[in-house]
Amino acid sequence: MLRAAGVGIGDEVIVPAFGNAEVAGAVTLAGALPAFADVDPVTYCLDPAAVAAAVTPRTAAVVVVHRFGRPADVPRLHALGQRHGLLVLEQAESEAPYDEIARRRERAAYLDTRLRGVRTPDGGDGHSYQQYVVRVPGNGRPDRDAFARALRGRGVECRVPVKTPLHRLPEYRRYVSLPETELAADETLALPVDASLTKRDMQRIVAACNALGGLLQPAF
Repeated sequence: MLRAAGVGIGDEVIVPAFGNAEVAGAVTLAGALPAFADVDPVTYCLDPAAVAAAVTPRTAAVVVVHRFGRPADVPRLHALGQRHGLLVLEQAESEAPYDEIARRRERAAYLDTRLRGVRTPDGGDGHSYQQYVVRVPGNGRPDRDAFARALRGRGVECRVPVKTPLHRLPEYRRYVSLPETELAADETLALPVDASLTKRDMQRIVAACNALGGLLQPAF
């Protein structure tokens, strides 16, 4: 799509650094240079204000990536693209059947009301919970990593969704200020919310998480 639109050598394409290496790779394959903008701390998608600040005379396009089942602020990003004459492309997540999404939302609602010591995700704007991503606030040591190890030791599968932002990787290294991206990479953890989970599974997840409150500072 980038090539078809004439994006290539000498152009910059604004993309998120919070995961999605394949998007930056596609920009590179088109001959353009990935330019990273910060993410919104609630949606983990590109922050329109950060995108606006990242626009330069070489900017030709923006690739919007929806994250974890929460859509990006597409209207604002398209409006920004129109103001600056930029191509705005969307990287959509795979669609799940409605009944599966409904079951994931039920499990997410269960976790929302019972988890302590972590910041639960904001469920606004039609969140489909492809991943249930919490924040494990740090207080001077790698609390998220310790929390994840302890959960796995209690039999709860969890994963760090983005271990290293793209602007820290050798192939894409940029000296840019992306404070929300950095913080999200350090604090986020995806907990199970699969539609197949039983009530007993959910109770076990909550019990394991809440038993580890001593590793954390209070949630905001």
